[in-house]
Amino acid sequence: MTPTERRASASLSGIFALRMLGLFLVLPVFALEARQYPGGEDPLWLGLAMGIYGLTQGLLQLPFGMASDRFGRKRVIVLGLIIFALGSFWAAVATDLTQLLIGRSLQGAGAVSAAVTALLADLTRDEVRTKAMALVGASIGLMFALSLVVSPVLTAWIGFAGLFWLTGVMALVGVAVVIWGAPPAPPPVLGPGRGRLADVLVHADLMRLNVGVFVLHAVQLAMWVAVPALLVQAGLDKAQHWQVYLPAVLLSFLFLGVVFAMERRGHLKKVFLLSIGLIALVQLGLLVQSVGTPSLGVLAAWLLVFFCGFNALEATQPSLASRIAPRAMRGTALGVYNTLQSLGFFVGGLVGGWLVKSWGSPALFLSCGAALLLWWLLAWPMQTPGRAAPVSHTP
Repeated sequence: MTPTERRASASLSGIFALRMLGLFLVLPVFALEARQYPGGEDPLWLGLAMGIYGLTQGLLQLPFGMASDRFGRKRVIVLGLIIFALGSFWAAVATDLTQLLIGRSLQGAGAVSAAVTALLADLTRDEVRTKAMALVGASIGLMFALSLVVSPVLTAWIGFAGLFWLTGVMALVGVAVVIWGAPPAPPPVLGPGRGRLADVLVHADLMRLNVGVFVLHAVQLAMWVAVPALLVQAGLDKAQHWQVYLPAVLLSFLFLGVVFAMERRGHLKKVFLLSIGLIALVQLGLLVQSVGTPSLGVLAAWLLVFFCGFNALEATQPSLASRIAPRAMRGTALGVYNTLQSLGFFVGGLVGGWLVKSWGSPALFLSCGAALLLWWLLAWPMQTPGRAAPVSHTP
């Protein structure tokens, strides 16, 4: 990587990290702590409150992405982070589940993922794009692992509401990183072909990636409606769940070395399909665990496999989307991509809560496995792009 590419990757990964840590901090304790709010005794409403930010993100990712094509990436990112901070502060003062749900909705309205990813794509060459996206994915994975360790401790120290106050402050720190830490963004592309939504929606390979990211994040959030309960049934106290999550997340990063090596040899599609298959296999393993007496060691092994597949897809999917889409419509293409990602979060939380409430955890894992199998079949015909000629960026 060039110095500009390293600076872009580090600063934009930091923005993702600050924002995602804020979201992840509440995830390990949400289902338990939100029950204490009036209205929090219903699993369906709990799932809705957990995943509602995905719906508002889904509604706004595309407008934010298109706006970044027209008005510039950094302006849109700063606006989104401020909205996210306001939602965090709202949730911090919530007194019932409805107000908490409104705060989570506002958090999701700060839909900056498309603009951040598009800016990172603007500032990196094709040959290092997957590595740059992997740094973003690694930062997300590390924040997830860190949240699992510190969330119970912070909740005991500053309370559930305190997590949201901290989240809002971190979003404002992210604003400073955008303004002073990230390299200058290239100017918006002018012309009639800029940000044409119709061109994105009729592009077969882009839509395969869009459907895939929807399935991936729906499965991710739906799993966490049931996985904590399985760990408790296996004999692990909720305050010690990080002892399973943290090693699984950290060890899974080793699999990214396989991803980079296979990409250099032109086998990116193979590792892509392999990763989908691994996550589908995890659902089968969790299904078996949920119908009997769960084993802590077996659950830990399946979670390691899950994070291997998940981190690989988090690195390769946005890289592929940014390389397939021309720069003039990159924000629009990634807006659609992140819209489907956010809707996946929403549907995963809502449907996951409904499945567990109506038919139990086995139905949830069976449904997740079926969705992943359909995605694998849909992804099979996808063509992965070659590397474009190197482009230079002004430091």
